[in-house]
Amino acid sequence: MGPDPRRASLQLTRIVRVVPNVPSFSVDDGFAYVVPDGIEAGVGSIVRVPLGGRRVKGWVVAESGGDGGALKSVLSRSGDLPVFDARFLDVMRWAAVRYVAPLAAVLAKATPPNLPRARSWKDRAPVGDLSDMPSCDLGMALAAGKRPSTEVWVGGGSWATPIASSVAAALTAGRSGLVVAPTVVESERLARDLTAVLGDRVVSAPSAGTGAQHTKAWVEAATRAGCLVVGTRAAAFWPVRDLAVAFVVGEGRRGMKDKSTPTTHAREILLKRAQMQRFGLVLCSLVPTAEALSLGTVHRIPAAGRPWGQVEIVDRRAEDGEGSLLGPTARAALRAALTADTSVLLFTHRRATAQRCARCKALRRCGHCGSGAFEVGICVRCERRSEECSECGFARFEMMGSGASRVAAEAGRVVGRSNVGAVGSGLPVLVGTERDLPGLEVGLTIVVDADGPILAPTYRAPEDALRLMARAIAAAGLGRGRRGLLQTSDPAHPVIDAIRRADPITFVRRDSTRRAAAGFPPGGEVLVLEVEGAVPDAGEQLEEAIGDRAEVLGPADGGGRTRWLLQGQDLTAARIAVRAVVSRWREGGARVRIDADPVDL
Repeated sequence: MGPDPRRASLQLTRIVRVVPNVPSFSVDDGFAYVVPDGIEAGVGSIVRVPLGGRRVKGWVVAESGGDGGALKSVLSRSGDLPVFDARFLDVMRWAAVRYVAPLAAVLAKATPPNLPRARSWKDRAPVGDLSDMPSCDLGMALAAGKRPSTEVWVGGGSWATPIASSVAAALTAGRSGLVVAPTVVESERLARDLTAVLGDRVVSAPSAGTGAQHTKAWVEAATRAGCLVVGTRAAAFWPVRDLAVAFVVGEGRRGMKDKSTPTTHAREILLKRAQMQRFGLVLCSLVPTAEALSLGTVHRIPAAGRPWGQVEIVDRRAEDGEGSLLGPTARAALRAALTADTSVLLFTHRRATAQRCARCKALRRCGHCGSGAFEVGICVRCERRSEECSECGFARFEMMGSGASRVAAEAGRVVGRSNVGAVGSGLPVLVGTERDLPGLEVGLTIVVDADGPILAPTYRAPEDALRLMARAIAAAGLGRGRRGLLQTSDPAHPVIDAIRRADPITFVRRDSTRRAAAGFPPGGEVLVLEVEGAVPDAGEQLEEAIGDRAEVLGPADGGGRTRWLLQGQDLTAARIAVRAVVSRWREGGARVRIDADPVDL
């Protein structure tokens, strides 16, 4: 008896599972479709499929064979390049769980704005030989095809030279690299500096370009051998051909994390990709995060020298000048800098400013939780009223910091208004905030209020304050006559000591122990749910869904929103359980924001 023609036909039917581009948890498993003859649609392909009477874009996430007689057909394939392979898909499934996001929302991050079409790179001009470039142990391991363990680089200045020396041999061998920076300015500067050394092997990922420019760079990264892709956090989702190593520059900076849902973090995405796709990962920063120090071997780049210049600590408690933002020492330094033709940065933090008692000069702190952030006498962290000094009971306070306009006005009274302006004005005295730091170079940095960032009402405040002020001081560079001046009313604080000694690693490790004792990352996990709109019995629904999978804290109301905090050693089960609740709330018309691993808490 010959083979059954019907069985042979069944075996030849190609079936794919497609996740439609619909931001809903209900479609995460995808739907099965038949692939008609003439269409090639493997895992990672972008396709058009019928869904609910519409034609929608979707991604192929699985292939199989079988009886497709009752299934609808794939209508077409969009582009001729896959967006991901099976290993990368596993990473994005993990990200969808970690950030409590529909899988489609994560897959969209890996997809270029226009259709990805393959092209040949044979027409590119020949690039120079990099064989004579000095190489390090990491570079030799990458060139040999090995996957090194995660490394943590700590240092100041440009990262272009150590990155270039690490990837040169791998690029020559046809392997690729990826560099992710926190801002467009820093990404473009790194791309420029790396191009000067590595030539047209560098592919700049345009964060602010057109869709066509973005797609062109995406295609080059996905198909060209031996290139170094440089971009911002969005590039963490790019498929890079034969990726040997990824560098995350400024891994603890706010720019590495998306503010909108899904709140993905470039460091965490690339860490998971490195594990699943088997490439090396290097985390670079002036001040490393506690998370980074828990992951890899620490190397100081360069091996000797300070990461930032000399710092003078000014104790404001010993200075006169009630209500003044700039004490006598800072005012004298301003005048001297102007005389010496030295550029100055007056650095202020617009999100957190400290207050001190007008009588005893002690910093204002909440007597219940220790926070230094207040709004109309109410502690921002614990929402308790605290209108008197916890040290002497006096009820009047002075602001130690302020916005840029008030700082500029006071500086103008010291050195003349015509000498003071915003960053980019070309004036000798510049007043700036965190957003002005990328690429800034001055001769003297004066931190107006060092205490405000330290006392901010978040569990990361000390580490973030050290990172922020170190960056501001580093803008003054290294060398004779270059320095930072830091005004504080708590000169014995561990953050101030770490800045004075230029030793961020010791401080971050100790602060990590403090955080772990309270169950905060990296010693635990945190997830925030924020709901805007009426949700009857929301707290009860959340408690019932979570059960004993996590500790649920809240609700806390403010600004028309209700927030809950989920905390535990491992929130994976809680993240999965909360999806149904979030979906129900959204279907009821409420706006829900989920912040995984929140920066501001």
